[in-house]
Amino acid sequence: MPQQDPSAGDPATHATTTVERGSFAVARCTCGWSGPARRSRDRARTDARSHVLTPTS
Repeated sequence: MPQQDPSAGDPATHATTTVERGSFAVARCTCGWSGPARRSRDRARTDARSHVLTPTS
């Protein structure tokens, strides 16, 4: 069973950014998480905010 990072649920440890790749935007986090590629930058930012509120890694 993989060990979980004890700070994984702490929003302070998650710093997200939005990276553009051509016509797509991808949300990324310092914890290693990345969201799906989106054509909408706003949707990528929403993915990032959702990740910070409910981190999955």
